[in-house]
Amino acid sequence: MAGKMTLEELKAAVHSGDIDTVLACQVDMQGRLMGKRFQAEFFIDGAWQETHCCNYLQATDMEMETVSGYKSTGWEAGYGDYVMKPDLATLRRIPWLEGTALVLCDMLDHHTHEEVAHSPRAILKKQVARLKAMGMKPFMATELEFFLFKDSYEQAHAKGYRSLDLVSTYNEDYHIFQTTKEENVMRAIRNGLQGANIPVENSKGEAAAGQEEINVRYAEALTMADNHSIIKNACKEIAWQQGQSVSFMAKWNYDSAGNSSHVHQSLWSLEGTPLFYDPKAEHGMSTLMLQYMAGLLHNAGEITYFLAPYINSYKRFVEGTFAPTKAIWSMDNRTAGYRVCGENSKAVRVECRVGGADLNPYLAMAALIAAGIDGIENQRQLEPEFKGDAYKGGDDVRQIPTTLRDAATALNDSAMLRAAFGDDVIDHYVHAARWEQFEYDRRVTDWEVQRGFERA
Repeated sequence: MAGKMTLEELKAAVHSGDIDTVLACQVDMQGRLMGKRFQAEFFIDGAWQETHCCNYLQATDMEMETVSGYKSTGWEAGYGDYVMKPDLATLRRIPWLEGTALVLCDMLDHHTHEEVAHSPRAILKKQVARLKAMGMKPFMATELEFFLFKDSYEQAHAKGYRSLDLVSTYNEDYHIFQTTKEENVMRAIRNGLQGANIPVENSKGEAAAGQEEINVRYAEALTMADNHSIIKNACKEIAWQQGQSVSFMAKWNYDSAGNSSHVHQSLWSLEGTPLFYDPKAEHGMSTLMLQYMAGLLHNAGEITYFLAPYINSYKRFVEGTFAPTKAIWSMDNRTAGYRVCGENSKAVRVECRVGGADLNPYLAMAALIAAGIDGIENQRQLEPEFKGDAYKGGDDVRQIPTTLRDAATALNDSAMLRAAFGDDVIDHYVHAARWEQFEYDRRVTDWEVQRGFERA
């Protein structure tokens, strides 16, 4: 496919002057691309084997704060280096950046050269390896939603992120005329991603004014996570180039819908047979699929942090907004946290609707796989399908945690995730969650000032 490159193809492009810059990127805890811009000649001379970075990049918050209390690194340890090991299978051209290629890197310990266990890519690779040992591989796709603004990022900052101008004034869900007005950005995104070896299916208007969705081809989990991270970065860069901005916040505004990242998932044999499909079973759902889904539901509370990692993430879970509030399953029902799609076909799969667009795809996919494996290994029985409006299911129906504090507690107490990821990894992300909560708890918000300045 166009965009994908081998090392030899990169060398030829560098020698011809076609490529002059190589982005060597890791994915941080927040799912962002971090790294270096290499002069291409230096990269092909040897940096393609490895480079280095400060190890604080896997122990910071959204503000790049050097958060104390992490076991992996800190001031007392001197904030040393990690090795960034380029995965040349991810090497590609970046069409929206002139003369530029990009490669994703694995994070290695500087001394042992073993993968850094709490780095997102390593966490997902470990769960994929567990499935491979069971004779299976996971396929996934994420549907990314975001809001598109007429304001640039600089203008939005100058406004204090208030009174921003959305690209649309009305709900544009599936609207062709309104999305025609947005093609300066959206067409550039589709063509840019396609040219960067990310197969695009479509873009569309979503269920609020100014809201967009981009969908790409179903792929093996690690490939999909890599694609997801590049997609988010691409959307921001391309919008910025057009003098506009996008936001992937789970809930950027009280009056607008939330931004989701639904995760479609199924298991296949190593030879390429879909294992969730059984033509003789009800809805075409195999016993393996029933067990996998039972694992998702059994562990739903424990994995929520990896689907909703910030304070703001929980503002999205509002009844009647297409964001779920109940961790139950249903057939083709968008009020449920887990929806079965493609019934009675080889494409039968489960869609997790819990995650917001602010999730880290590697962590979310790893948590979902771990929960599914738990269901398979323990032969868990899938509960009966919920039918009807899940928003009206009542308090006796399994709830999605409503706060980051509750999700962090469930994560900390998860024996399943501790066994799957390792204690040090879970402790690392529990610490991140508690830091996020601490930072929020001590802040004075605009809502508090407006409510209490005069009347308190």
